Amino acid sequence: MVAPRVYEAMAKPVVGHLDPFFFEINQEIRTGLQQVFGTANPFTMAISATGSGGMEASITNFVEPGSKLLVFAGGFFADRMVEMGKRQEAEVVRVDKPWGQTVTDAEATEAILREKPHVVAFVHGETSTGVSTPGHAICKAAKEVDALTIADCVTSLGTMPINLDATGIDIAYSCTQKGMSCPPGLSPITCSPRALERLMARKSAQRTWYFDLKMLADYYEGSRRYHHTAPISMFYALREGIALIMEEGVEARFARHKTNAAALTAGFEAMGLEMLVPAADRMWALHTPKVPAGVNDLDVRKKLMDNHSIEIQGGFGQLAGQVFRIGLMGEGSQAANVDLLLGALREAI
Repeated sequence: MVAPRVYEAMAKPVVGHLDPFFFEINQEIRTGLQQVFGTANPFTMAISATGSGGMEASITNFVEPGSKLLVFAGGFFADRMVEMGKRQEAEVVRVDKPWGQTVTDAEATEAILREKPHVVAFVHGETSTGVSTPGHAICKAAKEVDALTIADCVTSLGTMPINLDATGIDIAYSCTQKGMSCPPGLSPITCSPRALERLMARKSAQRTWYFDLKMLADYYEGSRRYHHTAPISMFYALREGIALIMEEGVEARFARHKTNAAALTAGFEAMGLEMLVPAADRMWALHTPKVPAGVNDLDVRKKLMDNHSIEIQGGFGQLAGQVFRIGLMGEGSQAANVDLLLGALREAI
C-alpha cells in the first residue's frame, strides 16, 4: 500500500535530471536509506530500476566471468540469483534448502569454507516463502575466505532490522514498493568500501552499461555527468516515503511490523492454519500459512477479492497451491488490517 503523502509528493512539478534540486533529493534519500539499511556506507543510492534491477546490478558488477558464486538457495528469488550468475559465466554453486527453511549457521560456515567462493549471495527476506535469513554466520565465514556478500533485502527493507554493517553484508539491494510504501520503480542499493575497492580493481570488462555502478556513482555522486534520464517523480516518492519512516522512527516502525506480524500469525493459528516457516525464521512482512486440506487457494483468493476487495497471493514455484502469501508491510501493516483480513479469510475458507 502506498502512503497518501507519497501520492501527493509525486504530483510535484518535475525538474530536470541534472537539476541541482534533484541531487539534493538524492542526498536526502542517501541519508535516510543509510538509517533504514543500518549502514554508514557512503555508497548508498537508489537506482532507476525495480528490485530485480538491483539484483542484476549487484550480480553483474561483483560476479566476474570464471569467478565462483555461492548461492544459498531456498526460494524463487535465490533461484533468480543463480540464473543471473550463470549468465555472467560464473561457476555457480548452490546450497539448497527446502522452501520454507533457511540454512543453519553450521551449514553456511561449512559450505563457504569448503568452496572458498569469490562472492556469496543470500536472500535476507525471501518473498516466495516468508523466510528471513539474517546472515551473520554467512558474512563471518565469507570474510574468512575473502569473499564478498550480496543480500537481497527486497521485502525486509523498512520492515525489520537488516543491521547491514553489524552483520557484515557488503552489497545489499531492495525495492520501493514493499516496506518503503512507494510505487515500484527504484531500487535502493548500498555497497561497503571493501566492495567498492574490489569493484575498482576489477580486471574483466563490465558486461552491463545501464547498471555499471562506477558510471552511476559518477552521475549521482561524482561529476554528475549525464548517464540516463532518471524518473524524477519516483525520487520524490521515495524521499517522502523515507520522511514518513523518519517521523515514525526506524525502531518504532520495526516494532510495529513485529507486533502486527505476531497478531496475524496468532490469528492464523487460532483458525487452525499451520505456518510454513518456523517462528524463529519468519519475516515480519510476508506470511505463508498453509492452505488447509480440501481447500482450493484460488477459490479463497477470489472470494476475498469479490467480497472484500482484499488481494492476497498464492504460492508459486514449488509452493504453488500449498500456501497463501500475505503481505503485511509498510503502510499496510496496521492492526485494523490484521482484524479485517482474519475475519475475511475465516469466512472465505
